[in-house]
Order: sequence, then structure tokens, then C-alpha cells
Amino acid sequence: MAESPYYRVQTVECADDHAGWSAPEWSAAPQIILVRRGRFRLSSGGRELMADPTVGYLHGPGTEQRFAHPAGGDVCTVITFTGDALIDDLWPRPAVTTVRATRGPARGEPRGPARGATRGATRGGSPAVSPAVPVDARLELAHRLLPRYRDDPAFGEAEAVLDLLTLALRGRRGTARGGTPGRAVLAERAREAIVASEPEATDLVALARLLETSPSHLSRTFRHHVGMTVSRYRNRVRVSRALTAIEDGETGLAALALSLGFSDQAHFSRVMRAELGRTPGAVRRLLAAQLCAQGSEPHGPAGPVEQRRAEPPFLELDGLADPGLRDAQPFGGPAEVQFLGQGQEDLDVA
Repeated sequence: MAESPYYRVQTVECADDHAGWSAPEWSAAPQIILVRRGRFRLSSGGRELMADPTVGYLHGPGTEQRFAHPAGGDVCTVITFTGDALIDDLWPRPAVTTVRATRGPARGEPRGPARGATRGATRGGSPAVSPAVPVDARLELAHRLLPRYRDDPAFGEAEAVLDLLTLALRGRRGTARGGTPGRAVLAERAREAIVASEPEATDLVALARLLETSPSHLSRTFRHHVGMTVSRYRNRVRVSRALTAIEDGETGLAALALSLGFSDQAHFSRVMRAELGRTPGAVRRLLAAQLCAQGSEPHGPAGPVEQRRAEPPFLELDGLADPGLRDAQPFGGPAEVQFLGQGQEDLDVA
């Protein structure tokens, strides 16, 4: 489904059908497994549980696990974290005991022997922390929606994975504390870096490193003080630049999309529609009509002049008040309050 330097998201389908336990498996990296369909039994770290869409599980590096499929196959979302960049201050850290193992790979892992694999640890004779992750409806929807962020792996997808992990680990024993947002100055420094297009801030992890904090703390602080996610704010800045370019006469939308860092024109159109309720082409016609109404010609072509002059700009603006926009939260507050709540007389710019 997705892959970045910091994580890998996979859809894993298992067709096994057996009531007995499988051979031991392991993972070389931390994983969270969330069930989309079906159910199966898991034995991990001295605990047994049934995994289904309401209960997922964590898989620590090298932890031995076995599976049983008494009800047939299943389909799961598997997120494997490659390195600690995203999870350093989130992942639970139970004690572990290192043992030698040469077992098969876990879900989504290439086959090969494990070195220094671990078994679920005990501290003072107590059982290891359960790997179970209670999955409420929000968490289930979050992992089902991960594919929608694949166009923006640098920011949007990374924040979606962080949000998912935060939902999964909330209140979990052994998880590092860090739920309190930081000071507003951190959010302001992040905004400045995004607006200034700092070359070091190529993705969420790089931006956090530039600001000497963790991605999860940055994301939490930014959302608290700015009122939106880092990725949403970055899209807001890119849409603003697109509006300026289109108003200045830019007609090559594909080239404009790439220059603004979108993956392609379709991605550009989806973001523009999410922010404005209109595609780039519709916005271009709207801005051209505005120029015509003011008695000046637009810099670039935007359709027949007669057609442009026959479309008063307030009619297009009035069309922004559609149901799809009411879920959007533009920078600073709800769309209804900031824009859609205005009277028609305020929208007549002719």
C-alpha cells in the first residue's frame, strides 16, 4: 500500500485454515497489525488472544509468535516501522530477554533467520504486557483510510500513520508519556519553515529534526496551536501559491502541480477541491471572470471571452456553499464562520 524511509504499510491476506498453532514466526522491526476481515488466534509473549476487526496487536522486534486459523483466512493492515524516527517517543518498551532463534518471518516480512530474537519478557515473575490493541471504530476507519494519503507520503501519510499509532497506543502501559502539546513558538517555527520552503524540511521527520523535536510532538503541538495538521497547513500554503500563479496567468496546470510539489495534476485537483470545493480549472475560470468584471483581461486564456463575461463571479462564489465544503476546516476556524456564513452582498465583488 505504501512505503517510506520510516515505515511500510501492507495489506496482507492469509488463506490458512487450521485450528492448530503454526510454526513460530518473528519480525525484525516493530509492527502493528489491524484486522480488516476475518479472525485468527495469536500466541505472543506468553499471551494468547483472538485478533479480529475489534482487537489488533503489536509485534515487537524479534518477538516470537504463533497463529491458528480455526475460522479460515483473514485480511490485515500491517504497518512495519523501519527505524525509530516516527515511534521513538510512542512505542511501548517492555523488558525483553534475548534468546537465540532461527524462525520464520512474521506477516509482511521477508523469509530468513532471525538473529537475537526475543521472547516476551517477565519482570519479577509477572506476565509480559499483552500485545492486544483494542480497536474502536475510529481506529478501524483510520487504518482503512490509509490508502487515501498515498499521494502525500512526506507529510499527509506520515501524519496519518502517527495518528493511527497514537489512537492504538493511548493509555497503554509502557508507552512513553508525551500527550501534552508544546509551546506555540514550536508551531510558529514550523509554519515559517513550511512557508519559506526550507530545503531541509522535505518531510515530517526531516522538519521535526530541523526543529529538534520528534514528529509526534511536532504534529500534536502544531495541531493544538494552529488548528490543523501540518500536512493540511502545507496544502493550504500550496493552494495559496496556486491561486497566485493562476491569477498571474499560469495556464499549464500539470506543470504548476509539479512545481508546487504535488505528485501529479490529479493530486493537485483533489487538494484544490478539498480546500475550495472547486478544481483548478474551475478556479481559473472564476479568477478570469473576476478580472473581466473589473474591466481587465486575464493574462492567460480561460475559455471564450463572451462566456467569461456572462458569468458573474458572485455566482461561482455562491456555489462554494456546497455540503462537501462544510466538513472542511480552513486555517483559523470553520468554513461556515469564516466564509460560507457571509451574506450574498458580501460575495458580490463585481
